[in-house]
Amino acid sequence: MALVVMGLTMAWTMAAQEKSEPYPKMAPLEGYLMEREAEVALARSAAPTSISADADVLVLGRNGYETAAKGKNGFVCLVERGWAGDKEDRDFWNPKLRGPMCLNAPGARTHLPGIFKRTELVLAGKSKAQVFEGLTSAYEKKELPAPEAGAMCYMMSKEGYLGDSAGHWHPHLMFFYPRNEESVWGANLAGSPVLADQSEADRVTVFIIPVLKWSDGTLGPTDTH
Repeated sequence: MALVVMGLTMAWTMAAQEKSEPYPKMAPLEGYLMEREAEVALARSAAPTSISADADVLVLGRNGYETAAKGKNGFVCLVERGWAGDKEDRDFWNPKLRGPMCLNAPGARTHLPGIFKRTELVLAGKSKAQVFEGLTSAYEKKELPAPEAGAMCYMMSKEGYLGDSAGHWHPHLMFFYPRNEESVWGANLAGSPVLADQSEADRVTVFIIPVLKWSDGTLGPTDTH
């Protein structure tokens, strides 16, 4: 009887864990990969064509991100996967998550190295905990840079999927700063259009400004963010 109760308790515990963390581990790599041309198009949709048409484009391969197209304006477009999130992110291993972003030159120089490092650790088979341990070590060894002045990115793709809760969310811009007080920008205050997120893992403050239109010029959601 005791073994039966123990078994039921373990089953209930596992079910509760799965409910609280729907993606407890990495799915097979194929679930995160895309057809190359489709990924190029999705990456470019992060910003208006006037920007993305002349940008470098990266796509995720089995050994990490690789260049699919060379540009000439200093911008770099790519599609983030769930492991770009923080420790508490329920979508960290969500194979459906696709976050198209187009970084300007300062953003590419100082934000991309962290994305590459995360991807390297993930593709090496590391657990979520080990990914963040690896990031911490890389920052402590000065292997990853602090945000450069002017670092930002466009995230204006209506085709992106930012997780099971956020879905397609809103078209927006993101600005990367060293960790500081959100009050510097008046972020997260009542009536302020500026949102902020403190990323302990990346040692950065991300200021987020929703905009009205998707990159193709159509209107975004009208609900408040």
